This record gives sequence, C-alpha cells and structure tokens, in this order.
Amino acid sequence: MSIQNLNTRDPFVDASKCNDDDIQDGLVHIRIQQRKGRKTLTTVQGLSQEYDLKKIVRSCKKEFACNGTVVEHQEYGKVIQLQGDQREKICQWLTKIGLAKGHQLKVHGF
Repeated sequence: MSIQNLNTRDPFVDASKCNDDDIQDGLVHIRIQQRKGRKTLTTVQGLSQEYDLKKIVRSCKKEFACNGTVVEHQEYGKVIQLQGDQREKICQWLTKIGLAKGHQLKVHGF
C-alpha cells in the first residue's frame, strides 16, 4: 500500500508554465486602508482573472502570518484583502512567485 496524499502540489504551477508576456496584462494596485485606531488593511487589486485568488490568499496568509479574504468590490471587481500593512511583503512575494513584474506593481498609501 502506498500513501497518495503526501505528494506535494504547487498551486502556482499554471503561472509558471506561461511565458513572460502572459504573466500580467495591466497594473496591480496595492493599497493600504486605515481601519480603527492603528489597524490597517492591505488590498491588492488588478490581478489577472485567470488566477485563482483564493489560492493566492491562502498562500499569502501562510507566508505573512496574517488573515485575508477575497471580496467583491463594485468598482474594482475581485480584490484581495490582507490584515495589517503588507505592502512591501506582497510586492516582493508577487515578483518572486512570478505573478507580476516589478514595473507592473503600483503601491499607494501614506
């Protein structure tokens, strides 16, 4: 008998198969929003629709040790929300994974 569920699976294997021109078509906007007191939210908007945002959020939550979700915004469509100020970390992580290039990231905030 062999155990089949111990095989590791990369959730971003689809992103690594495409060539550099197909990585991202537009700008990815990374914003920070003030909540209550010192609490903040980091929002990521503009990722391509072909990526599974729930898998991206799951990986971000593990990587940054924060909570996060995908919300539907009236104007921007699906937006990733992460707790805390994760602007620097998410920029480095998106370029390291290969979901976006450095010149496509637009950071907003204080």
